[in-house]
Amino acid sequence: MLKIMTVCTGNICRSPMGEFLIKDAAHKAGVEVEVDSSGISNEEEGNPIDRRAAKVLRELNINTDSHRARQFKRSDFDSHDLLLAMDLNHYRALMRMAKNDDDRAKVHLMREFDPAVADQPQDSLGIYDPWYGDQQDFYDTFTMIRDAVDGVIDFARKQG
Repeated sequence: MLKIMTVCTGNICRSPMGEFLIKDAAHKAGVEVEVDSSGISNEEEGNPIDRRAAKVLRELNINTDSHRARQFKRSDFDSHDLLLAMDLNHYRALMRMAKNDDDRAKVHLMREFDPAVADQPQDSLGIYDPWYGDQQDFYDTFTMIRDAVDGVIDFARKQG
């Protein structure tokens, strides 16, 4: 079973949205995966998902009550097969933390799995941080994440 982790800055907006969307899609597709999320920073550790991100997911009947932010740890390389960075800064941070080439091979940008943009330069594949914006920014971020989820599920299916 593929073990996936989505990674953003504080683990309250983008990465939990990715986590819950991948879990939901995997369940609907009958693909067995384990999915969780974390943040590069410990600033939000222990906090629930941002209320605006939760609103977007609630509209899809996805319950996020169980989420509590946590910081990415180097040991997460050992317990996960695929690390999905939400933007280039997260990608670079994970690559710096990687202990070896095997760890680095696990790190990808989430949008690499969106077929509509996967062939674009890496520096254009970041997912916008909605935290400083309004509710519409969360819908825009949701769309970017959602558009990559089917590609992640296809990848997981091939690994299984």
